[in-house]
Amino acid sequence: MVLLNIFETTLPLTNPVLKFLVILVIILAAPILLNKLKIPHILGLIIAGAIIGPNGINLLLRDSSIILSGTAGLLYIMFLAGLEIDLADFRKNSSKSLLFGLYTFLIPMALGTFTGLFVLGYSGPTSVLLASMFASHTLIAYPMLSKMGVAKNRAVNITVGGTMITDTLALLVLAVIVGMATGDVNAEFWTRLSVSIVIFGLVVMILFPVIGRWFLKRYEDNVLQYIFVLVMVFLGAVLAEAAGIEAIIGAFLAGLSLNRLIPSTSPLMNRIEFVGNAVFIPFFLIGVGMLIDYRAFFTDFETIKVAVVMTVVATAAKFAAAWLTQKTFKFSVDERRVIFGLSNAQAAATLAAVLVGYNVIIGESPTGEPIRLLSDSILNGTIIMILVTCTIATFVAQKGGQNLSLTGSTVADSNEPDIAEKILISVSNPETLGELINLSTIIKSKDNKYGVYALNIVSNDVVDPETDRKAKDLLEKAAVAASSTDVYLNKLLRYDLSIVNGIKGVIREHNITDLILGLHINKGIPESFLGNLTEGVLTKCNTTTFVYKPVQPLSTIKKHIIVVPKHAENEAGFPFWLSKIWNISRSTGAKLVFYGTEKTNKVIKDVHSRYPIEAEFEAFDDWNEFLIIARDLKPDDNLIIVLSRENKPSYQAGMALIPGYLNKYFQQNSFILVYPNQYGETTDATFDLHNPSLLEPIEKLDEIGKVIASLFKRK
Repeated sequence: MVLLNIFETTLPLTNPVLKFLVILVIILAAPILLNKLKIPHILGLIIAGAIIGPNGINLLLRDSSIILSGTAGLLYIMFLAGLEIDLADFRKNSSKSLLFGLYTFLIPMALGTFTGLFVLGYSGPTSVLLASMFASHTLIAYPMLSKMGVAKNRAVNITVGGTMITDTLALLVLAVIVGMATGDVNAEFWTRLSVSIVIFGLVVMILFPVIGRWFLKRYEDNVLQYIFVLVMVFLGAVLAEAAGIEAIIGAFLAGLSLNRLIPSTSPLMNRIEFVGNAVFIPFFLIGVGMLIDYRAFFTDFETIKVAVVMTVVATAAKFAAAWLTQKTFKFSVDERRVIFGLSNAQAAATLAAVLVGYNVIIGESPTGEPIRLLSDSILNGTIIMILVTCTIATFVAQKGGQNLSLTGSTVADSNEPDIAEKILISVSNPETLGELINLSTIIKSKDNKYGVYALNIVSNDVVDPETDRKAKDLLEKAAVAASSTDVYLNKLLRYDLSIVNGIKGVIREHNITDLILGLHINKGIPESFLGNLTEGVLTKCNTTTFVYKPVQPLSTIKKHIIVVPKHAENEAGFPFWLSKIWNISRSTGAKLVFYGTEKTNKVIKDVHSRYPIEAEFEAFDDWNEFLIIARDLKPDDNLIIVLSRENKPSYQAGMALIPGYLNKYFQQNSFILVYPNQYGETTDATFDLHNPSLLEPIEKLDEIGKVIASLFKRK
């Protein structure tokens, strides 16, 4: 009897376990089957929803559970778009986003209104509302482009920014038209709407980051952090609805507000993307497919006519906006494909508009039937338009994204040297383990082929099984922490008489390029630590070395102050440490403030002009006045000090005082000490300041120039 109850014979299915199993099978099978047919799985999920839905074989109803999960998926798409956007590039291209947003709003509005009035013969309010449905779009293809690694492309950034503009305007049109139809538009309406939107924007963009930083600094539990993010997404959505605009705008702004607190390489970001792409977003796509009624094509000519006209006009208008954007900014054809692919899909705001308009009754026919603001034929035509535009958008975005991804790889392979990056973390303290892993994943370049190495050294003098077990357990914890960011960690357990000798041996055996060492959170820098480090590692091994004291999580840092010594650009390791610092900003979005001489800042500014991030430059050339920097350091700032070996180009006598300064004046701040590599030098040869050839800026050397290009294009 139990089996008979589980395996129902009547449709639609009502057993919740069986319903969930069916949906999971679809989510699992769609990518596997459709990849062989070269059909994007996004489209496959929509088609699957149409087949199993109430208008198909009626296997499942589009009930409250589907709607709830689908709503979460829709908000997830918008949240991820805000979370993954490159804020520095977004600011740089804000005017372009604004122009594209106006293009992709005004062109569909003009064509849609004309079509509604003179082709379909609708009233003025209905025509304007129909046009607003064409103007809005949903970033259906965004998860696909993100997986291709082109989410930070300028075309994607501009389109995402333009989406916020056009969807907001389109949904405001919806609010106004519905208000006019119900007689609610007056001075009070406009005042209430304007004030509520301003308050909503200020709350989300100002308070959300403050709340997020406070929470993430105090709670490290993985589950709590993820639930907190969900709370912020839905809170932003609720506040948006309370302000009189659609929830998707609130989710997008919530993503923007938390952008800097959730680095792209962090475990939290990995969980957010995993759950969204595995569950919530597929539910949304299947739910969209369930709305499709293919039988309307065979039973109602008016529906066919409306669907064809709506689809053609919406697609033509969005293509015109993408083409005009391409010509205005001289983009490539593939960038135009990405813009068109992202902006042509009609789903979220379109569904909201058509359902709201359909439920507004503006009169009654002679037969007693209600006259709706948007008719049945528009409702059915909208569903067909959603299917067709999502299909076109998915294929076009896939084509453009693949070409952009391949073009980027080809350029990197053909013009830039292959530098085998290998990052080694020396782990010994469980308290700092997580932050050392976070730093390694943040500074790591995206084409790192070797993962990260974690080393724990056990003294040869001690034969103790318990010590061995603890060392192995610590390495295992490091591997688990790294796996949460999809980074493979190579565990190295070494027995040696000296920690320094053990590190030196591993560096040479594995050709390590970057070394990360951690300091205890509640202690200062022992003189013996830097002394042994300098004598044992820095002068004998060719690595870029980072000594890190994490007072707070790296993701909660507002600003990084980088102190760069005179002639740092003449050190052979200059591009290597600079690229790692650049990656910190690219991954976290935090501002970099460089303190250096005019000449050194000029070199870094040149890099900044080619690879923009949020950065400022301050003049600083007297290391005897180092404490001046303390005035600019705030509680949530991180101090990064670039040091050098004695008798090297950028060495300053004042560097010897840095440990004392840090122990006395900077106890409440995180800091990183950076020792550049010496590009193969393992001797203590004296640097000749009177040799002008050695003072030539490193950027002018062809080979180092190629190194800079290679390193900075990796992230």
